[in-house]
Formats: sequence, structure tokens, C-alpha cells
Amino acid sequence: MEIINLISSTPVLFITICAVLGLLVGSFLNVVAYRLPIMLQREWKEQCCEYLQIENTNPDSNESSAKFKIFNLQKPDSHCPQCNHPIKPWENVPLISYLFLGGKCSNCKSRISLRYPCVEFVSGVCSALVASSFGATWLTLALLLLCWSLIALTLIDFDHQLLPDNITIPLLWLGLLVNTLDLGFGVSLRDAVIGAIAGYLLLWAVYWLFKLATGKEGMGYGDFKLLAALGAWMGWQSLLPIIILSSLVGAVFGIAMIIFMGRDRSIPMPFGPFLTGAGFIMLIWGSQLSSFYMNTIVG
Repeated sequence: MEIINLISSTPVLFITICAVLGLLVGSFLNVVAYRLPIMLQREWKEQCCEYLQIENTNPDSNESSAKFKIFNLQKPDSHCPQCNHPIKPWENVPLISYLFLGGKCSNCKSRISLRYPCVEFVSGVCSALVASSFGATWLTLALLLLCWSLIALTLIDFDHQLLPDNITIPLLWLGLLVNTLDLGFGVSLRDAVIGAIAGYLLLWAVYWLFKLATGKEGMGYGDFKLLAALGAWMGWQSLLPIIILSSLVGAVFGIAMIIFMGRDRSIPMPFGPFLTGAGFIMLIWGSQLSSFYMNTIVG
């Protein structure tokens, strides 16, 4: 009880704890982003083989994971994809291990992707921002789950153009639950339900308008569910700012990729990372942005 009181009365300590927790969770998010799509691919392939009544001789197309019969978020243990060297606990400390090892596997000396420490760092910073914005409350714990889920979705969609139902659907229900319990987020259950429905229908309508006009699919159903989840958390009032922010940033990013990196215009670009980024911005700075809009643009 004294520890809880100390944390509640010392904001800096609480923010530091959340930042460290974010670093640790960031390490796990790297695992989720890599393994969950492979797990889903295996599940879908198994279902297809079962339906077609054929033998599933190759569980997945990933050379690194195909050799493991059991492949989930727990097994196999973390290892180097090049030499299968088991990663020891002291080699898996967020940020520190990467710096200590010089960004290389301790066994085969192959390069470790810079993405791993970057994800850990971003997760720690975002967790600290949530803690500093909402304080030592139960709401903060719920919002940390939202923050970490958005990071995982960003990574998976960036890699595979996939927003798994395993994350988006529970995130939607959790948002409705948080606002049902009235943890102090300031979003009524009515606004949350309308936000979930409107979030899905808005992008669903855009999808069909674009498809009818061009004959092409402009986005996936996962984007509908992600915006529905954000609406369930932050209410219908947040939907328009999220769509505007994500569209603007997405357009600028896409144009920059085409001009400076020669990206082929015909290659689809995931929209999920821009939705998650806009959602996080609204979560932390939504009230300030709304005030700026009302005072500067409207007033």
C-alpha cells in the first residue's frame, strides 16, 4: 500500500516505471510483429488443407520458421535467425543488450536489425507520454494496452499490409469496456458506441466509393476495424481529426517515397500505420489540437 501511495504521489517515479515497462513490452512487440502473421498464415493454410482434404506438408513459406513444428508467441525460444543461437536473458535487455553486443549476434556476428531497439525505444517513449498525460490511474493502464496494441498493428501492417482481427477486435471491445466503466477518460458509452459504428462505416463507405469509381480496392477491412476501435476508445468526435491527420501524413509520405526513393505508384501502401499514428496523437494532444482549431481556424 505504501508503494502504491509513493508511486501515486511521485509523478516522475511513475513515468519512469511506465517508460521502463514500455521498453520491456517493446521487446515483446517485436516478437508479436514477427510471429503473429506467421501463426495466422499457418492457421489459414491448415484450414484450407483441411477443407480441400489434402495433406499440409509445408506449414509456412518462411524459411526461418518452417523448421519449427510448434511456432507461437512462446515457442520456440528467442534465437538468432541466422545461426539459431539461443538468446540469453542478458542478451535480451531492451536497448542495453543491442549496444553491448554492438548490434551483432554474439555467436555468428551477423547484424541485428536496428528496428528492434527502435521499437523498444518508441514503446518506452510512448508509454512515458501516456503516463505523464493521464497520471497514476487505472485509465493509464488501459491506455498503455491501447498504445502497445497500436505499435504492434503499425509494425504488422507495415510488413504485411495486414491488421489482424486478433488485435483489432479485442481492442474495440476493450475501448467500449473502458468507457462503460467510466474510468475518467471523458467519453460516454453512447459516444463510444457511435464512434465504433461510425468509424467502421466511414471507411467502409470510402472503400466502396473508391472501388466503384476505379475498380480497385483502396484499403482493407482491417482499416475499418481499426478506426472502429479508435472510435470506441475516443468517441465519434475524434474520427474526423484522425481521418484528416492520417490522410495528410499518408499523402505526404507517399509523395515523398515516390519522389525521393522512386517508389512505384502501383505498389499499395498500408494505411494502418497512419491511422495508428493519428490515433495516438489524438490520444495525447487531442484537446490541445481541438482548442487550436477552435481558436485559430474557427475563431
